[in-house]
Amino acid sequence: MNITLRQMQYFVTLAAQRNFRRAADVVNISQPALSIQIKEMEDRLGGQLVERQARDVIVTSFGQMILGHCKSILQAAHEMEQQAKLFAGRSARLSIGMIPTIAPYLLPNVLADLRSQDVALDIQIHEAKTEILIAGLRSGDLDAAVMALPSLCDDLQDEFLFQDRFLLAGTHGHLSRYPQNLAASQMSQGQLLLLEDGNCLTDQALDICGRTRAHPQINMGASSMATLTRMVAAGFGVTLVPELAALAERAAADGLELRRFDGVEPARRIGLVRRTSTPAGEWFSTLAKLIQDAGNSVVAKCRSHI
Repeated sequence: MNITLRQMQYFVTLAAQRNFRRAADVVNISQPALSIQIKEMEDRLGGQLVERQARDVIVTSFGQMILGHCKSILQAAHEMEQQAKLFAGRSARLSIGMIPTIAPYLLPNVLADLRSQDVALDIQIHEAKTEILIAGLRSGDLDAAVMALPSLCDDLQDEFLFQDRFLLAGTHGHLSRYPQNLAASQMSQGQLLLLEDGNCLTDQALDICGRTRAHPQINMGASSMATLTRMVAAGFGVTLVPELAALAERAAADGLELRRFDGVEPARRIGLVRRTSTPAGEWFSTLAKLIQDAGNSVVAKCRSHI
């Protein structure tokens, strides 16, 4: 049959772009050349992969079946290449994903430690929301991702690293309205500022405070932790801040105060996630230990100051 990996990549790209011109631009070949490669692939497989329309292409039912096989084969080829580089002692690429509420506070120490372990390692960091990181893991674009657990995906493997507790953040005036022995379960009322929808931290905060998105005292307008803490420091309400970010954000946002909850402190579990199909070799255990040490160091410092 002799279907090549390059042809598979062309087909996967075409299916994603749904347009020959856009797909040709992505894979850096001419549109006629791409069309020829897809037609050759169809001839060898004995079936039509796409329906060609004026400005669009539609993957046929036969094409959908072939598309799944192509994605699996390309992912396996990528993993084989990475493993071969590692075992051969050559320079290897390591793509790590991190959610935005973790990346700024862990990256400096983690990157420095990774470089000290292997100066030839090509490290690529991708900061994105959880659903995007999961898609990146599944596609093979990411080797591992740091996120709040659980991932709730059967094809992904979670490795717990450390616990990150939540603190109540606000101005002195706002925090003084709450009792000193405030429990997280008592946060059902009051103006609560949160990150925009799609951030797992928002879901966790709503769950901790026993609220829904329809609550009249919920504001989910901030796109980053920095924006959120500055809005709170300006007196627009209170929010929940993880220990990982607490000291850095308090230093950057003038007027921001932090308080611990009484009793059992609400927390998120931070972990390293990989594909179940990817072998958990030395690279994974080394990466997990580096991130675990860096995370525990940051939260321990927070616990000693607040």
